[in-house]
Amino acid sequence: MAFEGLSDKLQGVFKKLKGNGILTEENINEAMREIKLALLEADVNFKIVKEFVNSVKEKSLGEEVHASLNPAQQVIKIVNDELTALMGGTNSKLTYSPRGFTIYLMVGLQGTGKTTTCGKLAAHLKKNGKKPMLCACDVYRPAAIDQLEIVGKMVDTPVFTMRDSQDPEKIALAAAKEAELKGYDVLIVDTAGRLQIDEELMDELVRLKGAIKPHEILLVVDALTGQDAVNAAEGFNNALGIDGVIMTKLDGDSRGGAALSVKKVTGRPIKFVGMGEKMDALEPFHPDRMASRILGMGDMLSLIETAQANYDEEQAKKLEKKFKTNDFTLEDFLEQLDQLRNMGGLGKVLGMMPGMGKVKDEDIEEGEKEFIQFEAIIFSMTPEERRNPSVLNASRRKRIAAGSGQPVSKINQLIKRYEEVNKMMKHLSGGRMSKKASRMFKGMGL
Repeated sequence: MAFEGLSDKLQGVFKKLKGNGILTEENINEAMREIKLALLEADVNFKIVKEFVNSVKEKSLGEEVHASLNPAQQVIKIVNDELTALMGGTNSKLTYSPRGFTIYLMVGLQGTGKTTTCGKLAAHLKKNGKKPMLCACDVYRPAAIDQLEIVGKMVDTPVFTMRDSQDPEKIALAAAKEAELKGYDVLIVDTAGRLQIDEELMDELVRLKGAIKPHEILLVVDALTGQDAVNAAEGFNNALGIDGVIMTKLDGDSRGGAALSVKKVTGRPIKFVGMGEKMDALEPFHPDRMASRILGMGDMLSLIETAQANYDEEQAKKLEKKFKTNDFTLEDFLEQLDQLRNMGGLGKVLGMMPGMGKVKDEDIEEGEKEFIQFEAIIFSMTPEERRNPSVLNASRRKRIAAGSGQPVSKINQLIKRYEEVNKMMKHLSGGRMSKKASRMFKGMGL
């Protein structure tokens, strides 16, 4: 999980601070030493770590404690604010050309996931009302054009190619002309990469930039490469002048040093992060929300936004009515498990919930496995049993166990879980939460 190692260490530091009761300069110095080590272990640039720790220490010793916070909480707030500032402060959105037709030039080294990211960006733009076209300008790597065409099909987006040309400028100019002619409002240009930054690569990209005049140049880097990703970002920015960074594979980076360093080193914001292999697993990067996740405070805004994107308003109203009239069935329960899967699975949802940052990967895997077992059990029931679980006597449960390949104890566990969800949702329907929040959580099956 993203930032797992750093998150665990920082939360350990704050636990010690809270245990001290009254904070002294000695307490703070000890905490700063541990924070410094945690950041260095997370592969954050040494100079950045030094500046970060000095800033936190200065503010921790110098600020008056906020009326609603104890001293330890004040230090946590300062660290949260500094982490947010380090990663860019606010979400940096894509910008669009005022003339109505926008070109994004995608650049990066080989192996960063650039071509796949082109498709993910197209899917994101389509979801936000844009009509994108992809353009294949990597004329060197074997099968690069084929790969982009496969990606284009996956996100139902056309791909412009000129297989008989070895001239990226010519291809990109022709693609821009055709895209505008056919009514597309965004052109995403996939370019060649190299194993390392070299003069030939940069010369080609500079010429391409001059020919098509992209509205934004987006650099794709691999979070797992740590400071190598930061160095690549600095090199591309110095030679080409990038507008933003898309960081792939952040979900697999337990350290997070690249995400914490790239804005400070380059002055360019992270605009998106890749959080999975699926084509919809490209998320806008919110520094404040990411800082909250690192410190174990959750990310409820992203959780609610994810729920909003994946639930149907009418379906949620129907579900709310079912809870109120005691008509929530195992079929509805199964539907909510599917809804949770559509939101990215148990791990993603738990990672955004306050206090859940330390959930182990093996526990998440066990939870996902349990979902599959529950599905098998429900599919082994008759329609009557799904609609009315109260008929599930011992003989019926034994038959379902044989049909699903699960023990009777697992069936009993499913029924217990179903009853707990039913009870909780009736409680929410009673007005103890706002209607909007209640529908959000019902749409998530929580």
